[in-house]
Amino acid sequence: MSVMINLLGLLLIGFIVWWFWLARSGEAKTVTNTVDVIVADGVYSPAAIEVKQGETVKLNFIRRDASPCAEKVIFADLGVSAELPINQTRQVEITPQQRGEFEFTCQMGMYRGKLIVK
Repeated sequence: MSVMINLLGLLLIGFIVWWFWLARSGEAKTVTNTVDVIVADGVYSPAAIEVKQGETVKLNFIRRDASPCAEKVIFADLGVSAELPINQTRQVEITPQQRGEFEFTCQMGMYRGKLIVK
C-alpha cells in the first residue's frame, strides 16, 4: 500500500513540474499594438506574444485567478512589473528596443510567458 502511495506522489510531483515549468506555451500570438492576456488556472493565455522591435505594445492583463502567485507580472529583462488586481484589467505598455525573447513570470516563477521581439 505504501508503495502505491509513494508512486502516486511521485506522479503528482512530476505532473506539477511539467505543468509549471516544462509545458510548451503553444504558438505565439502576433499582435499589432494591443493584446488581452488572461491570467487563470496557472497560465498566461496567450503565453507567447510576438511583437515588432521599437513598436509600443499594450498588454491588457486580466487576472481571473485568486492565487497570490498571480498578483504580479514581471518582465525581469525589460525592467517592467505590474500589480494585477483580481477581475480587473491592468494595462502594461512595453516598447522593446532589442530583438529576442523576453520571459514574463509571476513573482514565484510559476506562471510563465514570453514576449518575442522580431
